[in-house]
Amino acid sequence: MNYSISHLDELESESIFILREVAAQFENSVILFSGGKDSILMTYLAVKAFYPAKVPFQLLHVDTGHNFEETLNYRDQLVNKYDLKLKVGYVQEAIDQGFVHEESGVNASRNGLQIYTLLDELEKGKYDAAMGGGRRDEEKARAKERFFSHRDEFGQWDPKNQRPELWNIFNGKKKPGEHFRIFPISNWTELDVWQYLAQEKVPLPSLYFAHEREVIERDGILLARSPYIPLKNGENVFKEKVRCRTIGDVTCTGVWRSKATTIEEIIEEVATSRMTERGGRSDDKRSETSMEDRKKEGYF
Repeated sequence: MNYSISHLDELESESIFILREVAAQFENSVILFSGGKDSILMTYLAVKAFYPAKVPFQLLHVDTGHNFEETLNYRDQLVNKYDLKLKVGYVQEAIDQGFVHEESGVNASRNGLQIYTLLDELEKGKYDAAMGGGRRDEEKARAKERFFSHRDEFGQWDPKNQRPELWNIFNGKKKPGEHFRIFPISNWTELDVWQYLAQEKVPLPSLYFAHEREVIERDGILLARSPYIPLKNGENVFKEKVRCRTIGDVTCTGVWRSKATTIEEIIEEVATSRMTERGGRSDDKRSETSMEDRKKEGYF
């Protein structure tokens, strides 16, 4: 009998192997959950990897306070569906306690402020491994990551000091206070993610599908109208049919003009797009090395 193994089967198998390695090598691991498709995929794979047992990892969501409401609703539904444990860290608490200072001005964002809350929650929870949905095709800094990415006792990343991963042998040894960031879907592309989600019929937040929304255009990027985004002089609010390709803080998550209302239409759109999914993220445009700088400080 001939069996045909697709590239999606191979990617699934690799990611499940890594998730099981994390469970075997670490004592207290957590999935970093943003509500975006990649963290949804990773959570779904974790459910599949350990079924019929419960997922042995807790979810950790860093709430900037400037989230899309649809993201929070979806997160809570997912937690209930799979009986998951959820820990939420609030950026607002760090601001109120004076640990971080909110940016001011029309381009202010809380996206960078997540770093303090993330590292604080990892320390308080004594997590020795934190799994993120980063993929190597997303951005040049993420392309440098290993599957098991070491972080020092300050939660910082040194891209020049990474361990070899020959023959899928992963070295999770660490000193007290250190931890690892794990990226189980590193080898997936955006198109792979959508094709797999379609194949598995995974429900997704409505933000990913075309819908009419009030937007503004700023520096060539469409942003969803929000009370957290003050208008510049001369900026106009108008309605447009749009969808998200990535989901994060409202203040820096660009939306895309789109007519895609099904996953199949999204797959067709992604396959023909000349711009990367993070091309609409204003936080990546602050400097040439924005992502790498944030990752060195502790960003995921």
